[in-house]
Amino acid sequence: MTEFNKSQWAKGEFTREYRDNADIYVMERARMLNILKSFYSHFMKKDRKKSILDLGCGDGIIAYELLKTDGAISATLLDGSIDMLNNAKERLQGFEKVSYINASFQEFMRKNVLERQYGFIVSSLAIHHLTMKEKKALFRKIYAHLYPGGYFMNIDCILAPTGTLDQWYLSLWKEWIDEKKLSLGMNGDYFDDIIRRYKDNKDNKPDTLDDQLDALRETGFRETDCYYKYGIFAMYGGRK
Repeated sequence: MTEFNKSQWAKGEFTREYRDNADIYVMERARMLNILKSFYSHFMKKDRKKSILDLGCGDGIIAYELLKTDGAISATLLDGSIDMLNNAKERLQGFEKVSYINASFQEFMRKNVLERQYGFIVSSLAIHHLTMKEKKALFRKIYAHLYPGGYFMNIDCILAPTGTLDQWYLSLWKEWIDEKKLSLGMNGDYFDDIIRRYKDNKDNKPDTLDDQLDALRETGFRETDCYYKYGIFAMYGGRK
């Protein structure tokens, strides 16, 4: 895993550009957020332990959507980027039960930056920066910070199981971006090489969905499954 302060996410300009264009970069982002809220409402809204942890929270969009669903939630947001945490604080102003921790995944796994457990732990488009060995270590840490019966969900990029499927999935992604550009009336070619940039970025270390589900099962998670998938974007998780 690239040390956070050496990655692109430590650069304010990079994080701002991603934040401003996330709905273009991420296929079906709005749909995945709606599925996330449905999952919370179905499995957790009646739980008395209304506590969530958002790992690699970015600008706070995940916590924001959940807090809109249930204002009684106590939310902890963790990110290695001060810029992203400041964006999250701006987005979540008005919500009272929110705390922020400036820590990278490395620090989360190696240090005791958290001293409590949560009913729901979520992450979005961050864990694919870890190797499989590091993913397994993170899953163990997440498991330890969940209440018994609590859930973990990851929204992330995955690796296709074959090269031919990978080519198709990346074509779907390109089609999505072209359609978004057209619908928004955007000109220019800035987004046209997103696939090359994703593939060339050594910070990206996606693994297959099957391997990650197996890693969750090895950790002890039950009811593991893929909740949604579109090309290289997937939502998966399990229950402690």
